[in-house]
Amino acid sequence: MPLTHGPDARLRSRGEFTAVQQHGRRVAARTLTLLALPNALGHDRLGIVASRRMGGAVARNRAKRRIREVFRQRDQRARASATDGRQALDLVVIARRESATAPFAEVEKELVNAIGRLRTTRVS
Repeated sequence: MPLTHGPDARLRSRGEFTAVQQHGRRVAARTLTLLALPNALGHDRLGIVASRRMGGAVARNRAKRRIREVFRQRDQRARASATDGRQALDLVVIARRESATAPFAEVEKELVNAIGRLRTTRVS
């Protein structure tokens, strides 16, 4: 399994981010806010927003690395278990200040729980 977060697993254009933000469902947690919109690609894609309000470049990049790693690990587990009956989502994670300083396990738990909450509710 690759250890990278390849371009096919990313939201890349402003239009993709905007569509998720305008039409997707939102779940908030202490360290992040997650927005999701179904896609027809058959796999989840991730986009991360880390504004300057959360801190300097070091804090923003640390938060983004942590979120990408949680997504990569979760995506590999989902592919290994072959539960492809689930709806593929475009996910936008808005990082909060706490995501750079909170323990990695907490960020992981909150992101996985938020994705699970979005999957159990109907995403329009």
